[in-house]
Amino acid sequence: MFSKKTVRDIDVAGKRVFVRVDFNVPLTESGAVADDTRIRAALPTIRYLMDHGAKVILASHLGRPEGKPDDRFRLEPVRRSLEKLLGRNVHKMDVVVGPEVTERVERMVPGEVLLLENVRFEPGEKTNDPAFAKELAALADIYVDDAFGAAHRAHASTEGVAHLLPAVAGLLLAREVETLSSMISDAQHPFVAILGGSKVSDKFGVIDRMIDVVDRLVVGGGMCFTFLVAMGLDVGKSLMEADQVDHAREMLAKAKARGVDLLLPVDFIVADAIAEDVETKVVGREEIPPTQMGLDIGPTTIELFKGAIADARTIFWNGPMGVFELAPFESGTREVAVAIARNTRAVSVVGGGDSDAALKKFDLEERMTFVSTGGGASMKLLEGGALPGVDALMDKEG
Repeated sequence: MFSKKTVRDIDVAGKRVFVRVDFNVPLTESGAVADDTRIRAALPTIRYLMDHGAKVILASHLGRPEGKPDDRFRLEPVRRSLEKLLGRNVHKMDVVVGPEVTERVERMVPGEVLLLENVRFEPGEKTNDPAFAKELAALADIYVDDAFGAAHRAHASTEGVAHLLPAVAGLLLAREVETLSSMISDAQHPFVAILGGSKVSDKFGVIDRMIDVVDRLVVGGGMCFTFLVAMGLDVGKSLMEADQVDHAREMLAKAKARGVDLLLPVDFIVADAIAEDVETKVVGREEIPPTQMGLDIGPTTIELFKGAIADARTIFWNGPMGVFELAPFESGTREVAVAIARNTRAVSVVGGGDSDAALKKFDLEERMTFVSTGGGASMKLLEGGALPGVDALMDKEG
């Protein structure tokens, strides 16, 4: 049960509503939106506010402009995409705050949508500067946070302004938090978590939490090699974090003590370079050549992981099994994704980021129960960490 108030719990008619969305989308070389998933995800909240007579002021970041204007990260491509999706005119400002923004907001009519420029053009955004938060708050009567992907950041537009206005959640943020939280608290068993990606240091918090709640923990991707070194194996030139070996050893011991089946790859596709046309071979995990690196899980591991997924009733997946962007190393990630999709009896939750990119590549996104829009935020929530953008919102009464 989501404990914070949402847009449905507050009167927005005729009000100026500042909505923090997450339109941090990839752009093509020509400057168009390459993937509008995050824009589409915000549409229910935007349409709800429009339909209920709010004056909708949208704010988002895009890229990493380092606190100053950068033409590469202007939101005009986002405006065009949003306008097409809404079927309504969307006006965009060339700045975030200032007299021209204030004057334009004053002229807004109920149901209108105004998009501010990239909030990270302002140095006060990432530092959560109180003066900048106050300028943002002065534009509106109500604050709505629908940017789950940025909810783990205590920035001016995600946390600071929420303390200055009546602050509620958007429909997307509420669904994200409720889905991920209930997956942990009310999971059907067997519960299988599949973790991959490159750096294990980024995911130890989630690994630790998952060992407490899952029946099986499947670990692939570059992060698995730190675990193999902790088991005494040589991994050649594979990606490995030497300073995390002891931590990996602790997680192996914890999983064993709790009776959690922690599955690691037993074979790999190896090569001496990350390239499309490189020569590859399959080797057992004890046989990785000293001059080569593991870049995908091997065929025996694929079958092992598919077996672990087949009878699950709850599945959480975050992180690819290999360098899936390149054809020689895509099979592990693809086959794991297909196995999840085929288990139609399970609730399948995907933690965003590279996992979502893989689902898109293999056209499997629609076959998952839920795909999060926030990789970092979903990891923070699952490991039990604070989400400043959520904590600052008004609690539901009772």
